[in-house]
Amino acid sequence: MTAEARTTYWLYFLLAARLLLAGMLLIYGVSKLAGLQFGVSDETMQMALKDIDLFRLSWYLADHEPFRSFIGVSQIVTAILLLYPRTVLIGAFMSIPIWLNILIWNLTFMGDRSGTFTVRLSVYLVLTGLIIGQERTKVIPALRRILLARSPGDYPVWAYMLLPVIAVLIELLGGLLNWGIQSVY
Repeated sequence: MTAEARTTYWLYFLLAARLLLAGMLLIYGVSKLAGLQFGVSDETMQMALKDIDLFRLSWYLADHEPFRSFIGVSQIVTAILLLYPRTVLIGAFMSIPIWLNILIWNLTFMGDRSGTFTVRLSVYLVLTGLIIGQERTKVIPALRRILLARSPGDYPVWAYMLLPVIAVLIELLGGLLNWGIQSVY
């Protein structure tokens, strides 16, 4: 097999991986917006809190708005971004916290039932890493630019001494805005 053929097969593999990841995110996102994921049965709602396992309790909490819709919309947007060559990197980077959140959620709340999800989500993370790795010629310069944009020595010492004062003023401004909004209602 020639190097060109291997490259072609690799690119097809990565395209298939993008479609898989986008499809899974789309399914998860649409199911959340349609009310098919999260929530608990009426039977569970009648149980004492001490008798409800963490998994059902977590699904009850996740079913509240705007959390459920935010997660669903985020998953759909990320799926769409993964489909287009111009936005695949943004979609791949956006999918990492989504996959990690689902993975940690399952490990935390599903207990012994998290086995297959753990493997699947780990594979999704590896595939995402491969997609990002394929685009490394774009990622590495972007990361360099972000990380080397400004160095601490670019600012005068007095600017650093003002930072705590400015931070307190920003926090007070937020408090004033909150007070103003509450006084209107």
